[in-house]
Amino acid sequence: MKIIEAIMQPFKLDEVTTALREIGVAGMTVTEVKGFGHQKGGQERYNGNAFTSIFVPKVKIEVVVEDRLVQSVMDTITRYAKTDNAGDGRIFVLDLLAAVRIKTGLALEPALAR
Repeated sequence: MKIIEAIMQPFKLDEVTTALREIGVAGMTVTEVKGFGHQKGGQERYNGNAFTSIFVPKVKIEVVVEDRLVQSVMDTITRYAKTDNAGDGRIFVLDLLAAVRIKTGLALEPALAR
């Protein structure tokens, strides 16, 4: 089992979510995040005051999948999150060492960890 984390443009979330569901991804976690990279931030406003921030708003999705689906999920995210502009994001793949259902305290079988 793997955890796939993708950080991407917020306006691409609906397209990516729909495409992932179509290839069989049963669930995901979405978090609003901020970060910086090649985009280098920009002007923002807060209470009418302008200030420069190096952080750019993004969303991070986290998906748990079986090893056989990893490449398909990465390809799908890449295809639907891509804008060909700086700041399109990154995809990270991590090994899942354990998963436990909080309600029951039972370890999840790999096929059920989704």
